[in-house]
Amino acid sequence: MRDVKLRVPGGGHTVIPGTPVDQVGVEERAAHFATRSIKKGSKFDALTLAISMVDLTTLEGSDTPGKVRQMCSKARLPVSAAQWHEISAGKDLPEIPSVAAVCVYPKQVPIAAKALAGTNIEVAAVATAFPSGQFPRDLKLKDVKRTIELGATEIDMVIDRDAFLRGDYQAVFDEIVAVKEVCGHTHLKVILETGELQTYDKIRFASWLAMEAGADFIKTSTGKAAVNATPGNTLVMLQAIADYHAETGKMIGMKPAGGIRTAKQALQYLCMVRETLGPAWLTPDMFRFGASVLLNDLLRQIFKQVTGRYYHRQTFSLD
Repeated sequence: MRDVKLRVPGGGHTVIPGTPVDQVGVEERAAHFATRSIKKGSKFDALTLAISMVDLTTLEGSDTPGKVRQMCSKARLPVSAAQWHEISAGKDLPEIPSVAAVCVYPKQVPIAAKALAGTNIEVAAVATAFPSGQFPRDLKLKDVKRTIELGATEIDMVIDRDAFLRGDYQAVFDEIVAVKEVCGHTHLKVILETGELQTYDKIRFASWLAMEAGADFIKTSTGKAAVNATPGNTLVMLQAIADYHAETGKMIGMKPAGGIRTAKQALQYLCMVRETLGPAWLTPDMFRFGASVLLNDLLRQIFKQVTGRYYHRQTFSLD
């Protein structure tokens, strides 16, 4: 790709670099992380850290208030106090943390906000015609405004892939700027839908464009595409964040979403974050996992660490 000059609000321009990405290098390095492991003495801490970074998600047409309330209950207390006391008795272990956020459709935001009142768990909501993004901009902005009014503390928006793939980068940039203006202090995660962007060059370019337009986080995927988060596309986005931070001093968060189902995968992603961005990004404020089934496997591995044996998957609630 080539560098592209875009207009910014208030006059002036910004240049989005079309830095080429070494595909072979990215895939070799990403494959290297798949071989990484964490020493047993640090594994409990890494697993609990991963839990604290989960955006526990349900984005189905069949979502009901009851399902959302149940998920919020699990978000607050992933393991019951009695269950944790039983397996950790006599061991000097901290409590299992709550997750970072619950992510739902706008209609379910009031249910989640009420269920999570008094906690530090964020209420994230997908907006801007998720997952397609195929709405006129005025309707997208109304969607964001109304979702925040309903109680969302974080907005996950999708970029206009139609405009991006046509090369109308100004339209994509302007829309993110407009959404961020509506969000104000509400955190904005910009979903690139990397599986539809076709090349690492375009993923890096879209990452930089989103950050320059005001994204607080960049996110790989909706979880609804054929290809969602992969080590390769995540690594490209993490490196873009590192380079953007080096140039501007701004710390932008990262959220891989879709397809991360096991604790082993989650720990490999944490290694990738640490080695690409450094320990300052290893907090729920700067890194999240968009996931639904991941939480249970993290819990299962924690129970294995504590007791030395695997528990049946149905030991944990199926949310």
